[in-house]
Amino acid sequence: MLIEAKDISVAIGGRLVLDGESVRCKPGIMTALVGASGSGKTTLLHCLGLLLPVDKGSILIDGKDVTRYGTAARRRFWRDNAAFVLQDYGIMDEESVAFNVTMQASVIGKRFSGYKERLKQSLEQTGLKGRENELAGHLSGGEKQRLALSRAIYKDANILFVDEPTASLDATNRQMVIELLADFAVRARTVIVSTHDSEMIAACGAMHQIGSNSSSH
Repeated sequence: MLIEAKDISVAIGGRLVLDGESVRCKPGIMTALVGASGSGKTTLLHCLGLLLPVDKGSILIDGKDVTRYGTAARRRFWRDNAAFVLQDYGIMDEESVAFNVTMQASVIGKRFSGYKERLKQSLEQTGLKGRENELAGHLSGGEKQRLALSRAIYKDANILFVDEPTASLDATNRQMVIELLADFAVRARTVIVSTHDSEMIAACGAMHQIGSNSSSH
């Protein structure tokens, strides 16, 4: 799905965070949102994911203006098309790895063999094979990041919104996460990454510098 921002501006707490930003994020490649700390990378990501409203401009998905989507329409978009890997991982420490991936306790039941196979495959791809029944709180930071990616893989979302995915990760986990995101994009998915990591940026097929109002490919 093609995600576009056209001349969007956002003010938070009286401060103009985004000023006339425009970007096109195409399916099949990763798009990096880059800029200095505090430049608005995460804000732009949240606007593109319909997590944050814009004050001016428009957000389009496959050419359709979704800027003024109401709560119900946004929830349908998140449910049907989007997956998020945010800085806090969105992991519930008190729940199992399996529940955090599927968000369904019933998947563990015997009647859900198809879902169980998808769960197994998503964990295998992220290096968490065989850890379905562990509490998520026992995982390291890098493992929680990969668990969040497992959830996106399990959902098979059309669009993946990712905020600083390699921050604080060691070299091994960083490379694994970059490869997982690249593989997600190769399957004709739209992957949008807010990042300051030069390795992550190098792996992306397009880059948007906050404040430049242009993208490079």
